[in-house]
Amino acid sequence: MERSGRPALATFHAPALDGASVSLGEEAAHHARVRRLAAGERVRLTDGAGALGEGEILRLSKSALEIRLDAATVHRIPPPAPVHLLVPVADRERMLWLAEKAAELAVTSWTPVRYARSRSVSPRGEGPAFADKVRRRMVAALEQSAGAWLPAIEPEIEAGEAPARFGDCLRLLLDAAGEAALSALSTVDHTGVAVALGPEGGLEEAEADAYRDAGWRAATLAPTVLRFETAAVAAVAVARAALMSREPVRPPAPR
Repeated sequence: MERSGRPALATFHAPALDGASVSLGEEAAHHARVRRLAAGERVRLTDGAGALGEGEILRLSKSALEIRLDAATVHRIPPPAPVHLLVPVADRERMLWLAEKAAELAVTSWTPVRYARSRSVSPRGEGPAFADKVRRRMVAALEQSAGAWLPAIEPEIEAGEAPARFGDCLRLLLDAAGEAALSALSTVDHTGVAVALGPEGGLEEAEADAYRDAGWRAATLAPTVLRFETAAVAAVAVARAALMSREPVRPPAPR
C-alpha cells in the first residue's frame, strides 16, 4: 500500500473496518498530531485481525481522530503460518520491548509463563494491568510496521502447564546445549513453530526435563548465552524466515 515517490502513509489501529467512518481516541489523536497530520490527509487502517484499508481524516482534536473509511481499499491479508511464543515472566521493561518486536515479527500468540526463577525478578511483568501495557506496545508496533495481524495475548500460566501446549507445531525449547536452530527448523511446515525459553538464569532442571519429555526439541542460536529477549527475537525471526521460505507465493495486496 506504499506509494512510490510519496511519503509512507501513517497507520492506525481500529477495532473494525466495516463502517463508513472510524472514530479513534486520544492515543490515536496524539499519534496523528506527532505526525503533523491534518484533515483531508490519507491514512492506513489495520484492525489487527487481517484487514487493511485506507481512509481520509475528517476531524482531528486533542482527544479524538475521525477517519472516513474508503471501503474500496479494504482487503484481507491471510494470516502467516503460526509462530507461538512462550515468554518467561521476567523484567517488566525487557518484556515490553520484546512485546514490540513480537508484533513486528507477526507472532501469532504470546503466552507468559511463570517459572521458578521468575519469582525472584523485580520488577517483573505480570498481572492484568501489565497485560494491558503489553497490548498497547503491540498495537503501537503494529501501526509502525503496517502489519495486519496483532498477536493474541494469552493469560499467564504456570511452568507445569506449558509443555503440553502447541502439540501440532514444531516445538523448540531454547537451550545453549541444543542443536542448531536452523537444523531443527529444516523440517518445519505450514503447521507452524512454537518457541519456549526461560528467564534470566535459565530453566530449572525439572522444568527443562518436562519440555523434553513432552517432545520439545532443544535448540540453540549462538555460541554465547543470550538474554531472554534477545533469544526470543532471534528465534522468532529465524522461525518466521524458515516458514516464509516454504509458503506459496501470494499475489501483491491491492493498492
